[in-house]
Amino acid sequence: MSPLILKVDAGRHARIHCPVSTVLKPEGLGQTQHLRLSVAGASTPCQVVPNGQEVRLTWLLRHLEEGKKKRYALRSERGSKAAGNGVELLDQPGERVSVFLNGKLLTHYYYGTAYPRPFLHPLIGPYGNTVTRDFPMPGGPESERRDHKHHRSVWTAWGDLNGVDDWSEESGHGRVVHRRFAELGQGPVLGRVVAENDWVSREGRKVCEEVREMIFYNVPASSRVIDYNVTFVAMQGPLRFGDTKEGGILSVRVATSMDVTSGGRIQNSFAGLNEPETWGKPSHWCDYSGLVDGKKVGIAVFDHPSNFRHPTTWHVRNYGLMTANPFGLSHFTGNKSRDGSHELPAGGQLVFRYRLFVHKGDAVEGGVAERYHDYVNPPAVSQEAGKA
Repeated sequence: MSPLILKVDAGRHARIHCPVSTVLKPEGLGQTQHLRLSVAGASTPCQVVPNGQEVRLTWLLRHLEEGKKKRYALRSERGSKAAGNGVELLDQPGERVSVFLNGKLLTHYYYGTAYPRPFLHPLIGPYGNTVTRDFPMPGGPESERRDHKHHRSVWTAWGDLNGVDDWSEESGHGRVVHRRFAELGQGPVLGRVVAENDWVSREGRKVCEEVREMIFYNVPASSRVIDYNVTFVAMQGPLRFGDTKEGGILSVRVATSMDVTSGGRIQNSFAGLNEPETWGKPSHWCDYSGLVDGKKVGIAVFDHPSNFRHPTTWHVRNYGLMTANPFGLSHFTGNKSRDGSHELPAGGQLVFRYRLFVHKGDAVEGGVAERYHDYVNPPAVSQEAGKA
């Protein structure tokens, strides 16, 4: 059949290792067939990703200069295979899903009942070392901080959900219970984990449902890119997110050597630096950087413009914590009359979208602002029929 021509326009920004996607419209390009993108005679890995009733094609734009365009030919080839390992997922049922990039571990998604709530650990950075704290997991350097045992690397938690404490691990805390995986997808471009969870009280009373989607992109080892999307569903009646600083829809505890107290650096999109200028402040992104085994690395969290109360406020501390927290307004402003709580009506949904960007250097050296632009203003993609 004739190829489909895809044209990508960089716009007024250079694009580097940028995920790009488009909805496939022509008939015959189904999920059961192998697809190949070619540009200037060379093949580019691509991958079909389910998107509701649509079929979405995703690939990585390795580099495209400002103002330039790239033209791809998309062909369907039965029986073809993508070269290389790409992103591979290994599920150890009831315990964890391991994520590998080209044969090397990126992270584990722990979802078993041994822990109060799911989390990612470790998160391996550009130099092959973990950029998140190991504690309270076994091992880790002796110099690690041993505070806040509920700060588990990368996780989602909230301290007041219909009155249930799903942030701490103190007496009476709630739990986030894994129900099933809606998808465990892997391929040359990305791995996709879609987990369905129940948030329950200490007594086991169901408070709400949650769908967590994590997309791990096969970018070069100089960086890491993970899309982290969380959907809360008020299936048990109205769902109230209480005003508290004790929570983060996406939470990160960085390696102790990266803490500001160890010489690290916090920076946000308004050039705020460290806790006094970033804690409780609204910002499009927040970045935490510092040394790991003598090499400077950083972790940025991007807040999507579609998110509730974008740009979000941040619960970020000099001791190594960084969370996206849109509800703790009375704490952040110091004004008890400013209630940041939010009630979701029965049957309603609240969707949060974030991107984790792990990079070399600090926020400036890592090009965090530019990569945030890739996230919120991706390159334009157009389609047209090609010649046979």
